[in-house]
Amino acid sequence: EVQLVESGGGLVQTGGSLRLSCAASGFTFDDYAIGWFRQAPGKEREGVSCISSSDGSTYYADSVKGRFTISSDNAKRTVYLQMNSLKPEDTAVYYCAALRSGRLRRWNRSSYYSYWGQGTQVTVSS
Repeated sequence: EVQLVESGGGLVQTGGSLRLSCAASGFTFDDYAIGWFRQAPGKEREGVSCISSSDGSTYYADSVKGRFTISSDNAKRTVYLQMNSLKPEDTAVYYCAALRSGRLRRWNRSSYYSYWGQGTQVTVSS
């Protein structure tokens, strides 16, 4: 059974930090990239970041560059999203998802992803 399980969300003040985790199981981890998306109420799901499990290449949305860092521990099949200098506009439900490595050019397009987690809420208070 394929599973992607997010954890680490919560409530934090503006300027604070959180680290999200995404634990993957049930598929060949090295064949996939893992991406993070977020969705705020009334808004479309937005691609935040992505990391290739095979070569470690990383991708970021312009809105989070310099503040968020994605990393992967392949031995643990876990991907992390370190979020620093958080802003109220970062408030959303954050999802991790698995993308076939051959589709990396479309990393920020949710429709290309094969598997999704259930999401974790991140709330940044002003």
